[in-house]
Amino acid sequence: MTGTKRAVVTGASSGIGAATVRSLISDGWHVVALARREKRLAELSEQTGCEYYVCDVTDEESTEQAVRHVLDHGPVDALVNCAGGALGTDRVAQAKVEEWRWMYETNVLGTLRVTQKLLPAIKERQGSVVVISSTAGIDPYEGGAGYCGVKAAEKTLARVLRLEQLGEPVRIIDIAPGLVKTAEFSLNRLHGDQAAADAVYAGVPNPLTGDDIAETVRWALDQPASVNIDEVVVRPRAQVSSTQVYREQ
Repeated sequence: MTGTKRAVVTGASSGIGAATVRSLISDGWHVVALARREKRLAELSEQTGCEYYVCDVTDEESTEQAVRHVLDHGPVDALVNCAGGALGTDRVAQAKVEEWRWMYETNVLGTLRVTQKLLPAIKERQGSVVVISSTAGIDPYEGGAGYCGVKAAEKTLARVLRLEQLGEPVRIIDIAPGLVKTAEFSLNRLHGDQAAADAVYAGVPNPLTGDDIAETVRWALDQPASVNIDEVVVRPRAQVSSTQVYREQ
């Protein structure tokens, strides 16, 4: 691994996380994939050659063990925080506290846990911390207060960390995707209702894919060390806001 940059990707068992692992490995990175589902990680490792470790970012002990493993086996040049997700579309008056709690634990506190623990090692390598937030954190919509809130918090985490690390040898990068069609995001959000999940993307010509966001991550990390991509908003051409999406009839 001498001379090879090493990245840690959370939420790597599916969607944007898995696509990011593939993209970085194809670009010559050594990647450690972290996620809860060991079977998915093992399949990804077989396909790509990535290293992996089972990690639940909502659990302090699990995260601590994963980070210890990562640091025991080499340096870290980049962390890509992909772990997260949405749960439910209830309006505020009907919102379920347990769904909001899961979203905060996974999206916000999970990002905080891993970033805190790896930041010193990343700074030693003059590396980068990437946060995959969302346009939901910029442009809230009805039925999305919980998810919009956690993504706004994630974006604030990235922005404040950037302020606090002024003069330090580290880049803080926030990538905010819009409508991305993956196998699980909307399905999980809508509690396994496949028809409702399909309707989210129905008629939309060429929604973003996990590969599109993974390429944005790869590009941002590939910039010279003196260049910080503070924030990138990535939407499909068919989308101009959270609620304005062109759909073919």
